[in-house]
This record gives sequence, C-alpha cells and structure tokens, in this order.
Amino acid sequence: MSSGPARPGAPAVPKVLAGLAQQPRVQEFLAAAIDEGRLSHAYLFLGAPGSGMLEAAYAVAQARVCPNGGDGTCDECIRVSHRTHPDVHYLSPQSVTGYLVGQIRELIADVALAPIRAAGKVYILDNAGLLRGAAANALLKTLEEPPEGVMFILIARSAASVLPTIVSRCQQIPFQIVSPGAAEHAVELMSGIGGAEARIALAVTHTPEAAAQFLASAGRREARRLVVRTLGELARDDSWDVLTSARRIVEAARAPLADVKSEQEAALGESADYLGKAAMRQVEDSNKRELTARERSGMMETIAAADSLLRDVLLRCEGVGEPIVNEDAADIVDRLAAGTTTEGVVRALSATSRAADDISHNVTPQLAIEVMLLGVKEALSCPPY
Repeated sequence: MSSGPARPGAPAVPKVLAGLAQQPRVQEFLAAAIDEGRLSHAYLFLGAPGSGMLEAAYAVAQARVCPNGGDGTCDECIRVSHRTHPDVHYLSPQSVTGYLVGQIRELIADVALAPIRAAGKVYILDNAGLLRGAAANALLKTLEEPPEGVMFILIARSAASVLPTIVSRCQQIPFQIVSPGAAEHAVELMSGIGGAEARIALAVTHTPEAAAQFLASAGRREARRLVVRTLGELARDDSWDVLTSARRIVEAARAPLADVKSEQEAALGESADYLGKAAMRQVEDSNKRELTARERSGMMETIAAADSLLRDVLLRCEGVGEPIVNEDAADIVDRLAAGTTTEGVVRALSATSRAADDISHNVTPQLAIEVMLLGVKEALSCPPY
C-alpha cells in the first residue's frame, strides 16, 4: 500500500513514509530503495534535532519488517509504531562518556540470534557520535558484515561527529531543517489540530510526527500543563514545595508509560505459546530498553516545556513583538517577566539545558528535575513568601 508518488516519475511512496513529507529528498530516496528492494544494511541519518530522523528510522524499520513493504496497517507495522516489535531495537548511550563496550557486546550477541517475528531485524542507534573507542571497535565488523536480514540505522548531528571508520561503513542520508510554518502545517495534517496547540506541541517534541502523537495523548499534555503551572508558582514555593513539584512532574511524565507497558504485556502474552525461553528473554529485554527510552523521552518533554515557557518570558523581558508559543499561559509568562530580568532568564535557561544534558547521561529523573526547578527558581529571583 502506498500514499501515492512524490512527483511524476518518482516511485510510489509507501504509507509508512508519508510522515516524511517535510523531507522530500529523503522520502523519495527511501521510497525508491524500498520499491527496488535495495535497502542498505547500514544507514547513517545526519541532521539537526527536530529534523525527524528518529521517526524516519522507525518508518524504515516498518518497511523492513512489513511483509507488504510498509503498508502501515499490518500487525508488524503497528507493533513498530507502538514500539513493541521484538525485532526492532532502539539503543542510546548508557554512560556519560557514550556507548559502553558491554552494551555493544550485548547488541552483537542479539544480532546473532534469529528474528522472533519478522524476516529481519533492525537496530536503531541514537547519538551515534558517542559511539567511540572500544565500543565502536567492537561494532565495526558486525556493522560492515551483519547477518542476512539485519539492518542498522545510526543517527547523528553530522558526519564529522562520528568516527570515520563508522561513517565509511554506512550509507549517509542528510536531513534538512524543517521550517516552523511547514512543521506546523504537517502537525495539522496529521492530527487535525493547528494554531497555538500545534506550536506548543512542536516546542515540546520538536518534530511534526512526535507533536501529533503528543496531541493525541491526554497524559503527555497534562504533564506539560503541570510543568507550566509549577514554574508559575515558584515565587510562592519554598524548597520543600519545589521538591514535591519535581516528584509530581516525574510521576506525570511516567504516567503514559502504563499504556505502553500494558501493550507490551499483551503482546508478550500473545507470543508466549510459541516462543522459547531464550526468545522470551529477548523480548523482555527489548521491552525494558523501550520503556527506558520512553521514560527518557517523557522527561525530555517536561524539560522542553519548561524551556519553551522561559523563552517566552525572555521575549517579554526583551520587549520583542514576536508572538509567544505558550499562549494558554500568557498570564504566567507576563508575571514571571515582571519579576525578573533578561540575565535571570538566561541563567534559568541554562538550568533547563543542564537538566536535558543530565537526562541524556542517565542522571535519575527525580534529581535532574529537582536541580532544574531549584536552578530556575534561583535564577529568576523568586524568593518564598
């Protein structure tokens, strides 16, 4: 099943690639590879955050495991979109310094095992620029000559950030920065929601597809609202209140994971009758990794919500006439701007940046959010009443 040709003479675009409309060259290139049955065994997606590389990686994974070339409606495609497919694996660095040797050795051991459901397996490695040293060396041979049916998709900001020995073993695909207007239009097409809500969703998630998913999740939207309310109340909160707020934010960010876990358990139950113990352990390990990745993503969304609100405060402090993103919190933005300075907001933004860095390096979410809120409170000069 396809969503139609990208342009006259171009190959039909599989439905799973429809979300790449904002990256037409990437969409056409991958559609041709799928149509001609020549998907590479190793890709290196290159671009800035927000360009849709992770969403594209999962779309390619759908095309790889789908018996119909990426129709987007079969059980295999749905499992990939829900991040519950046992043959599609997502990895990110497990330490401050990057990928661990043990982490890569576990990956290589898993690569050697047969697929559980599909005809092949896909491994998505995020932040490939942090794949270095012994960990990178351990992966090189497998990356160059993987078993039949195994695909690697590495994601990085630029080729210069990735070791040359890894770059040379992958087919590079550059992603362009998507303009705000085009991104907002894409969100509206996918979700039916535009305007201020679409802009807020993009500020929190950074890509149109992720924004559409955010808008469809009541739990994720409530977590964002909680962050906004918390920042608005910092002026009257003492340190204990701030710690309590951090706990509530973490709990709210984790709440949507309950549905993901239920889906995983249901899928595992369906597979229990025909999977052996080793295969069951594979699925369980994959599910744990996916939950960890989803939790990290949820925490990043809460930090992005705080960052977006503070950037609106900065606009007010600077007297810039540009519209704010968080229109539903204009009163909070105005109140915070009235009580601080440009320098204070810049310091507060440094606190959100540090929190994002902490989460990416596996600092516990509770600690990262606590430190962020306390840092924002101090930077904005919000003494308790």
